[in-house]
Amino acid sequence: MKVDITTTLVEEHRLILRMIALLEKNAPQTAEGKYLNWQFYLDGIEFIRQYADRFHHAKEEDVLFKALVDNGMPKENSPVAAMLMEHDQGRNFVRAMESAVHEAQAGRTDTYQAIADNALGYAALLRDHISKEDEILYPLAERVIPETMRTSILQEYQSAEAQVSPGFESRYQAVVTQYEQE
Repeated sequence: MKVDITTTLVEEHRLILRMIALLEKNAPQTAEGKYLNWQFYLDGIEFIRQYADRFHHAKEEDVLFKALVDNGMPKENSPVAAMLMEHDQGRNFVRAMESAVHEAQAGRTDTYQAIADNALGYAALLRDHISKEDEILYPLAERVIPETMRTSILQEYQSAEAQVSPGFESRYQAVVTQYEQE
């Protein structure tokens, strides 16, 4: 039986999708001036940067995507290149959203639309991105990555997970749950 190398990543996507659903719910109300909880956006930005980007994307970029390239997938003009480009696009949305939130905190009401646009842009990008990974790239990885590489991939995931503080994942699950209950 093959050692599974993508289930952990798919499970992490579930929590990321829950945060995306919150952005999709709150951003339209922010654009209308009805949802002005800047702490939600700051917590969302921290979640995206720490959990989605540093924790989850690090495993994808530094481990799984690297293994695909090492196994013969081209680095350029490939599914890996497309996923890396989308990670960068997501970071751009987050930077713009953060900037607009800080301006809103300083009293600028004309930034509400920018907050919403960047939150919804990020949400749409990531929803599509996760779908491509879960439905195309991960199944491809499960098919093509040889058994000889799988144990080291899992060890590298564990090494990445060891870089975060104890309770890291449960803290971000609690943040998402808190806002879901709002």
